[in-house]
Order: sequence, then structure tokens, then C-alpha cells
Amino acid sequence: MRIENEIKLGFKDVMFRPKRSTLKSRSEVSLEREFKFLHSTTVWNGIPIMAANMDTVGTFEMAKSLAKKGLFSAIHKHYTIPEWKAFLSSISENHLNHIAVSTGIGKNDSEKLAAVFALKPELKFICIDVANGYSEYFADFVKSTRKQYPDKVIIAGNVVTGEMVEELILSGADIVKVGIGPGSVCTTRVKTGVGYPQLSAIIECADAAHGLGGHIISDGGCTTPGDIAKAFGAGADFVMLGGMLAGHDESGGDIIEKNGKQFRKFYGMSSSTAMDKHVGGVAEYRASEGKTVEVPYKGPVDVTLQDILGGLRSTCTYVGASRLKELTKRTTFIRVNEQENRFYNH
Repeated sequence: MRIENEIKLGFKDVMFRPKRSTLKSRSEVSLEREFKFLHSTTVWNGIPIMAANMDTVGTFEMAKSLAKKGLFSAIHKHYTIPEWKAFLSSISENHLNHIAVSTGIGKNDSEKLAAVFALKPELKFICIDVANGYSEYFADFVKSTRKQYPDKVIIAGNVVTGEMVEELILSGADIVKVGIGPGSVCTTRVKTGVGYPQLSAIIECADAAHGLGGHIISDGGCTTPGDIAKAFGAGADFVMLGGMLAGHDESGGDIIEKNGKQFRKFYGMSSSTAMDKHVGGVAEYRASEGKTVEVPYKGPVDVTLQDILGGLRSTCTYVGASRLKELTKRTTFIRVNEQENRFYNH
């Protein structure tokens, strides 16, 4: 046993230090980025914010709405092949660049992935997703997927440390998903005691990935537009959202009425709700590591996206970044004990 004494930080522990700026208006800020990838010849242009591959967020409806604005969606892995067929016939070629096909690491997952690509070979992104990306088997699965799909962009995760980011990139991943336990409906940290504060995880993992020519996604922990900005400031290439995109018209989840108000169900993909729905219950050798909550109904996702993108542009003006790409270079974080005046939050 050993203890690392260096303090690790989450989003709530820091704020941006403002800097002089020549920008006159938020409208001058460009949030679009262009990415080239280590193992694939694909070039991606867009706003690097992603819907998480949860079945209450990474829906076909969400993908259509986000793609129109240049954002990205990791589609959850529980759609059937006929559902994929209907979806793929209803979207434009341009929007294919803004979706990833999610897969687990079982034999059935691999067969389904191949069937989706057979429907539309032009699809470019694969998201290989497991809760714990530290197993040797996972790295081997990434290697075999890279052999099978040499020119696809492979997203793999989740991990929170630089050495595992490096291993996954060297195994064939282009983008590594970073985050263990920060999500609003994840209980991994409570059930297992395992985790890593998200801001420090981003800083350390981005350093490892960028040194090899790879990229990272910050996955989880954002509750406000300011948190998204902090993730980008810390070095994330993409930021993945779950709870912030839940509860909308485009989100999955049952609509529930209580006391005249509408809610939508939102749950973690390791929750008993998800496992009951998709695999017939929680296996006897494991515990549920997710919560099920009722999120107030929020209407169309466009309103939330305007709030998020407007906040991000505003961050850039405060530090003098005319493009999102420059934000991390212009970022100085200050350590804080308080974030906001919560007098009216009672």
C-alpha cells in the first residue's frame, strides 16, 4: 500500500483567472475545431461536445438535433439492427460524421457492430465502452478492433491515468474516454471507493494522449456550462455530457407526471434499471453502480445547447481566446473554496 499526497482537483475546486482580451463580443468566438487522428485518415470538423452513449441520452433523436448544430453523439448500443436501418435512411451523409456506433466487448457486440457498418460503411466512428478500461482483455479488444477496422476512428474507455491512456492509444485507439465515477447517476465511487477527481484526470490524461498524437474525451462530472469550459481549459479535446442532456424531448426515458409536473427517467448504464431492461437483471456476482432519477422535463434540447454554447463563448472572451482551440493555452486556474453565491438556491 502507498499514498500519493499530491492533491487532485475536481471542477468545483477551480475557476478561470480572467485575462486581457481584444475580443469585442462573444460572436467573435469560434467553437468549431478540426481534428486529425493518429490511426485513421478521417478529418473531423465540428463543435467537440458529445452526447453520452446512455440510452436516456445517446438517442437517434438527440443525434439528429446535435448534428444539425455540428455537435456529436455516441449512440447507445441497445438499438436493434432494424432501428439502425430506419435511422440511417433518415439522415444526411454529412451527419454521419457526427455519430459514433457504441459497442461493448462481447461476441454479440462485435457481430452487431459489423452489422451496423454493413448497413452504412460510410460511418466513421466506433465507441468501445466499458466501465473499467484497465483490463488486459480490453486493450486486446481495442487491438483486434483496429485490425478489423483499420480506417475507422476508435474511441475507447473509460480510464483516468496517463499510463493507461498511452496503452490504449498504442493499442489502436484514436480517442480515449476519461472518467471513472464523476457522472451524476454513477455510484462507482460510493460502491467501490475507486475514482479520480475529473479535472486532474483530464490534465494528466490529456498530457499523455497529446504526447503520442492521440486525443481525449472528458466523460462525466459537468453540471454547468462553466464545467464544460473548465474541461476544455484543462486540455480535453471533446467533452461528453449525460445529465445535462437528459430530460429533453430528444432524450430517452419514460415521461412521468407528478403533482402536475412532467419528469423523464434518467439512469446510469450500470444501474439496476438499465440491467433489468437490457440483460434481465443485476448478475449475482456484481452490484448496481448507478442511480435512477427523475429529471424535470426541459423541452427541446436546442434551448439547453444555446445556454451551453453561449457560456463557452463567454469563457473564451474572459480569457481572450478567439477560438476554442486556444482556450487551454489561455487558461490559468485559481484554486478556490467557493464557486458561487448560493443565497437564492435554498
